[in-house]
Amino acid sequence: MSSKQDKSATKVINAGRAKQWTGSAVNPPVVRASTIIFDSVAQMQQASTKRADAAPFYGRRGTSTHFAFQAAITELQGGAGTALYPSGAAAISGALLSFLRAGDHLLMVDSVYEPTRELCDTLLQGFGIDTSYYDPLIGENITSLIRPNTRVIFMESPGSITMEVQDVPALCRAAKAHNIMTMLDNTWATPLLCDPFSMGIDIVIHAATKYIAGHSDVMLGTATASAAYWRQLQQHSYLLGQCTSPDDIYLASRGLRTLSVRLKQHQHNAATVAAWLATRPEVDHIRHPAFDTCPGNACFQRDFNGSNGLFSVVLKHGSRTAINAMLDSLQHFKMGFSWGGYESLILAVNNIDRIRTATQWDKSKPLLRLHIGLEDPEDLIADLSHGFAQFHAHQASI
Repeated sequence: MSSKQDKSATKVINAGRAKQWTGSAVNPPVVRASTIIFDSVAQMQQASTKRADAAPFYGRRGTSTHFAFQAAITELQGGAGTALYPSGAAAISGALLSFLRAGDHLLMVDSVYEPTRELCDTLLQGFGIDTSYYDPLIGENITSLIRPNTRVIFMESPGSITMEVQDVPALCRAAKAHNIMTMLDNTWATPLLCDPFSMGIDIVIHAATKYIAGHSDVMLGTATASAAYWRQLQQHSYLLGQCTSPDDIYLASRGLRTLSVRLKQHQHNAATVAAWLATRPEVDHIRHPAFDTCPGNACFQRDFNGSNGLFSVVLKHGSRTAINAMLDSLQHFKMGFSWGGYESLILAVNNIDRIRTATQWDKSKPLLRLHIGLEDPEDLIADLSHGFAQFHAHQASI
């Protein structure tokens, strides 16, 4: 177990490694169980009274493998406790469904992860929960959108495509003034780069699929709550049937131990590639939160203590044919819908204007989202340079 005085790199090594979980081993063992058996009625009754407090009771409530990982995330992120889910999307839906009821109003950031928008516009709407989308840069002016029945303000900072960094403290102040709870998808920052609880957030959500697990082989989500909301989140997520595989938890726990060093390398590599891209004549601007061309950069400089490998680049122009030729020619950059693993990825995002309702997007300027992995950045730059050559060859042929 880590100490409050430890630096983050030390905490990430020791968090969740109390002897009650590991015994004499370095890592918590994988404990697979559905049924937990008891030697007496008294023992079973005692387990029942402690079933919500990291005590073996029934497999869906977790085993020591789960309890160790929950303790680790709670130590690193803060809060009173952490619920586990089979994916990041499940963590978002589980958190929202734990607190929203028919007739409630949800304020959702307009730059949100697309599956979250789909959840709001379909499932939540069908449950009688109304969603309004707001400009990610609205700050304290969010008060103009608050209704008497507004229950939750949901944030994602930076946005996972267009990378706007939100003024989280201002949004939290407005929420608390109106007795509204706040949730933040903190996947980009991980528990190491940002402390949302210190800014007033009530529930912090992670797609642990991404940097926490870190190796593109696990689907996992977490939601960590403050003391005021932990018990309701815990119980309602259990009632929704949310549970996770101990094998996936073990892989995520193992990935967690290298999170600090991986993030530093992702940050270095991405900054190198982004700086090179900023010099390219094809590029309109860089949407990397650490660059001053990214909306909300001042909030990033104030609220974050580092960056990672995920950013976007907006081109001045480019046909679909030219961009496809560029992407098809790349060797080190693969195309995939995730990020946070050790490999580099690239996506051309063509539908931003269709998934915005509170803000506008200039669809004439193509956007590429890049995740910079752990390869040598010189190789990645050479790959992109080759891609731009293909871009121009096919742009000229139109």
